Amino acid sequence: MRVLLGVILCTMVLLLPLRSCAAAMRPDLTITTIKQDPYTMSKGSQMEGYCMDLLSELAKKLDFKYNVHLVKDGSYGRQDETGAWNGMIGEVVRKEADLAIAPLTLTAAREKVVGMTKPFMQTGISILLRKDISEEAGIFDFLTPFSVETWVGILAAYLGTAVSICVVARLSPCEWSQPQTEENSFTFSHSLWYTAGALTLQGAGPHPKALSGRIICCTWWLFGLVLLACYFSNLSTSQGSDSNQLMVKGFEDLANQQGIEYGTLSGSSTLAFFKNSNNPTYRRIYEHMERAKSFVSSMDEGVRRAKEGNFAFIGESVSLDLVAARHCELVRVHEVIGMRGYSIAGTLGSPMLKNLSVAILELSEAGELAYLRSKWWASSCMADAAKASPFQPHSLKGMFLVLALGLGLGVLLAVLELTTKSRSNAREQRKSYCTVLSDELSQRLRTTATNQKRSQETTDKDKA
Repeated sequence: MRVLLGVILCTMVLLLPLRSCAAAMRPDLTITTIKQDPYTMSKGSQMEGYCMDLLSELAKKLDFKYNVHLVKDGSYGRQDETGAWNGMIGEVVRKEADLAIAPLTLTAAREKVVGMTKPFMQTGISILLRKDISEEAGIFDFLTPFSVETWVGILAAYLGTAVSICVVARLSPCEWSQPQTEENSFTFSHSLWYTAGALTLQGAGPHPKALSGRIICCTWWLFGLVLLACYFSNLSTSQGSDSNQLMVKGFEDLANQQGIEYGTLSGSSTLAFFKNSNNPTYRRIYEHMERAKSFVSSMDEGVRRAKEGNFAFIGESVSLDLVAARHCELVRVHEVIGMRGYSIAGTLGSPMLKNLSVAILELSEAGELAYLRSKWWASSCMADAAKASPFQPHSLKGMFLVLALGLGLGVLLAVLELTTKSRSNAREQRKSYCTVLSDELSQRLRTTATNQKRSQETTDKDKA
């Protein structure tokens, strides 16, 4: 037993130096970065942000220590006329830093002088501008809550209801009891007027007396009430949307207008994209910026000019999303072009880059990168109401169905009322039921000329 304890103690004594050596062999990397919200920010003597959290996760996975410093000249890195690189890329090239972790765009020029990992974030090029730079209201914008098909359906429902009221008022004995001597008040023109008044909640008398006519009117009132509620709800929502009424919805709109100035960050990869593009629209944008000298020296300057108005700032979509989340008066347009990625830069040929790329992919698959994005891009603005799409006929198909059933039931009741009265008159007059019904129909469905003649006779009697 004593021999066994002695062996264990000797083994532990031998392993302690090995552990110390392993700890001492952990690489101590020099990391260069640039201060940019929310990637890297100062918090007292420490740094925090998306890139710092990402660096911490990578260090845990690959077991390395690191020291972080801010790039001396405050630049990302671009090549001058002599071929020398400045910024973070320059520090990595000169081996003043082992890695550069920042929103560094993966480009062919940078890939030639430094090694780049797999992208840890995808971005593109978009436009930032004020929300109140919007289109003037159109003359017929009040029609936008409903689609064209829905308006056609509403017109058809309106005409169908007016015709049904007119027909029911003629057929129903409860509505028109003496067609030989009385004038029918529900002419087609009055039915149109009555239906329009009911739709606008104004009312127009006289109202139907028969049950069949009242059923049709009540169904139309319900239809009109729901229709107006949907209309005003969608109208207020569509008028309250900002990002979908922007005068500039994309780069084509930006190139074709003259009222808004636009520019991008001087010496940035975004500027290089437009400069090297063969797309006619993008070339026009670059030539305009070069002619107007509308470049900005920093991201903060671009944001400030956009907030002042009448200026559209072109930049990385991810960075613009953050700006829009922090400055509620600004909005990023939906169009994104030139998709590219943000990568970590390292010394050309460094074996560390392969391990970093694998670790980045593992973090992405585990959802860690998405979590970091949601953590640092949290918006301080109230969410805008989504743009309301025009109501389609299928959205109101329930109300159209109820209206159709109401019209059908009203007409059916009017026919039943007429047949019941005709059957009763046939028994009293000892005539054929078909004959009495045919006479009733001929009297009720006669042309308006007879009514006009009767009306003229009544007027002459009144004058006499």
